[in-house]
Amino acid sequence: MKKTITILGSGFSSLAASCYLAKAGYDVTIFEKNATIGGRARQLKKDGFTFDIGPTWYWMPDVFERFFNDFNKKPSDYYSLEKLNPAYSVYFGKNDCITIEDTLDKICKAFEKEEPGSSVKLKSFIANAKSNYDIAIKDLVYNPGVSPLELVTPATIKKLNQFFSNIKKDVNKAFKNKRLSQILEFPVLFLGAKPSDTPSFYNFMNYADFGLGTFHPQKGMYQVILALKSLAEELGVSIKTQNPVEKIIVNNGKATGIISNGKTYTSDIIVSGADYHHTETLLDTPYKQYSENYWTKKTFAPSSLLFYVGFDKEIKNVDHHTLFFDVDFDAHAKAIYDNPEWPEKPLFYASFPCKTDSSTAPKGKEAGIFLIPLAPGLNDTPELRETYFDKILNRLEDLTSQPIKEHILFKESFCINDFINDYNSYKGNAYGMANTLMQTAFLRPKLKSKKVDNLYFTGQLTVPGPGVPPSLISGKLVADLVIKHHNL
Repeated sequence: MKKTITILGSGFSSLAASCYLAKAGYDVTIFEKNATIGGRARQLKKDGFTFDIGPTWYWMPDVFERFFNDFNKKPSDYYSLEKLNPAYSVYFGKNDCITIEDTLDKICKAFEKEEPGSSVKLKSFIANAKSNYDIAIKDLVYNPGVSPLELVTPATIKKLNQFFSNIKKDVNKAFKNKRLSQILEFPVLFLGAKPSDTPSFYNFMNYADFGLGTFHPQKGMYQVILALKSLAEELGVSIKTQNPVEKIIVNNGKATGIISNGKTYTSDIIVSGADYHHTETLLDTPYKQYSENYWTKKTFAPSSLLFYVGFDKEIKNVDHHTLFFDVDFDAHAKAIYDNPEWPEKPLFYASFPCKTDSSTAPKGKEAGIFLIPLAPGLNDTPELRETYFDKILNRLEDLTSQPIKEHILFKESFCINDFINDYNSYKGNAYGMANTLMQTAFLRPKLKSKKVDNLYFTGQLTVPGPGVPPSLISGKLVADLVIKHHNL
């Protein structure tokens, strides 16, 4: 008889783990608290408009290819992928932006125009980033974070100094132009920490950006979730939505089942892709690995205030992905990490997927997604959301020289309270735990419980870290550990 595995949550890491475990011969069932699957990567549909609620950037296509290749599949078996050109644009002032195109040569020309001589430095910087990417993505991040020795290889020994310097220092040393520096510091925000707190080695994200490029799955990022769902179900995985888990049952130090909607389900193994902190609240106190004090001291990636807006016209002078850096980058970072508070003048990001994908809005109209990074745990009220919506829309109108507010058909918002309510997210964080030096690899919360046999964890709060590609990798890592410890 097959061993049974219960998986909590249906985000990227859970779905990935379910595929690997079902392929290995386990009987796998996913329990999802919400009505639809995807975790943070859900979708909103309204009045003919379609919005990705969560991730909107498709980076590191090689990680997706590697995942599907493990099942003798390709991403193109499930969705159509388009490389964006431009990848994104960055506004620094009124009608003043730098456009990042789809090849390094084109990006070098943009840098050279901004700072003569910078293209030579950029090529050297990206060559180093590529070297780090090859080490990280092809080797390090596929380790389970069990031992510090996982980080010790002939290649990483040569890079040791890069774990003790930081991105900000390296960028500012090479580039004197503040605008170019901010563009190079931007990708590490996906790792959830300030550039000054992110080890230099993580500049591999700059290679993901400038070297590999930015892609878009037609019909949106949710198509990737649907692809994972299709693959999982092909492999025999069962998915139960609207089934929140109320308790993890432990007998004699072993996880033996769950309680969902008041009903008990027995299971040989439990894997949680739900928020790690929340999952431990489902255990009786003696079985928790980490105290409240432990979580309080950790550096969490930001939360976000998001808006999903339907416009009755097409928005001009913006690209599919557009960043607004017309205010003080460092002041906003301090409001997230140093003195958590609502930023007085927030940077923000906007996505207009219709620029690439006509399926996301009715003809002649525009779907807009807006994101303001925030410190987790802040007070979240309707009044604050409205204040910040006005702030960014006023700036959007001014920076792009067009009336926009009067063309709003509707808007929906999503913020800290929603991250807590919908995802049981610790302090309403959006991206998990930051990848700082002291929260890297074996220093992150463990994939395998130290106190409960047969209990495992996956997702953004464990290895390898925040982001969609790392979540896919996390699903593989936890599946490999389960298979290693529970031979069929």
